[in-house]
Amino acid sequence: MQCQPQSDQNTKSEKTVLALQGGGALGAYQAGAYQELAANGHEPDWVAGISIGAINAALIAGNPPEKRAERLCTFWETISSHLRAKPFWPGEQIRAGFNDASASLTATFGLPGFFTPRPPLSFSRLPGASNALSYYDTGPLRRTLEELVDFDLINSKKTRLSVGAVNIRTGNFTYFDNYRQSIGPEHIMASGALPPGFPPVEIEGEYYWDGGLVSNTPLQYVLDEVPRLDMLIFQVDVFSARGPMPQNLSDVTERDKDIRYSSRTRLNTDVFRHGQALRRAAHRLVSKLPDALRDDPDAKLVQGLCCNAAVTIVHLIKQRRDYATQSKDFEFSRLSLDEHWQAGQSDVHHTLHHKKWLARTKPNNDVRVFDLAHDVDG
Repeated sequence: MQCQPQSDQNTKSEKTVLALQGGGALGAYQAGAYQELAANGHEPDWVAGISIGAINAALIAGNPPEKRAERLCTFWETISSHLRAKPFWPGEQIRAGFNDASASLTATFGLPGFFTPRPPLSFSRLPGASNALSYYDTGPLRRTLEELVDFDLINSKKTRLSVGAVNIRTGNFTYFDNYRQSIGPEHIMASGALPPGFPPVEIEGEYYWDGGLVSNTPLQYVLDEVPRLDMLIFQVDVFSARGPMPQNLSDVTERDKDIRYSSRTRLNTDVFRHGQALRRAAHRLVSKLPDALRDDPDAKLVQGLCCNAAVTIVHLIKQRRDYATQSKDFEFSRLSLDEHWQAGQSDVHHTLHHKKWLARTKPNNDVRVFDLAHDVDG
């Protein structure tokens, strides 16, 4: 994790959006991706996140551009400060064992600035008591957010921030958005309150869990924005829907997580592209109607579906390492977090220097998708 100077210049005419998936320790990939994007002039106008993506999003939106990479570094270095060891010997099997041991330490002792385990005798037998609903206490995370995030800046709306959580009582997905309400540490914590590890978070009399229980990516929320603007969306995923056939039960658990939490972003992108083609066709059709039909109820209904916005979606999807195990999302060693961070930087660098990206022209009322980070023809 190397904090470097960055540019906040963004010469693109469209709104720049970061959409950040949930994924625990893998979220360091997003921090590295952000740093490289910012260094290349792609500071976001809007950041949307789920779970660890919500924490990264708050660190970005809650700081001025010149401090964002530094605050991200501080957060990720703090939570990995107790796990600085490295394997004694090389090899993928040794590294896999090291990672699992590191994850076990996290599960046993927690993470500084993030969460601490509840003592075995502290669990309450009273129904609904906060210490009866989770294995860990996330009080340290609240203090970290209050220290590293300027919530007054977030609520000034200079950068839009949206984080997703699940209402426990209704089971409905909810987005907390600084364009619609004041945001505090509790909204960020609600988005990352993954049960049964973390406790639910109360907001205005309702209780919330991690948004990843319903959808682990905020991409759909961004795409559903009405009226749509011309947007350049960097979708930064830490779980890949594509992966190898499992060879053992540990692989099965890991592959299950990848499929479950990838949220099929490539599929969602394809569906949006098809829907946007229909909306553009509706826009053209309505413009051709004679005046006598403009007030027809069916014409008005079609007109409400029209959209002529230009949307560019860039997929940045973290690739699986051969030594990865089912513990990869709660394995917070400094070694692994540095690798994730550097992978995010590398994937952005490769994408922004790919010949297809360099040949990109000004948006022209269409949907374009780039998935270039691991294209060898760049």
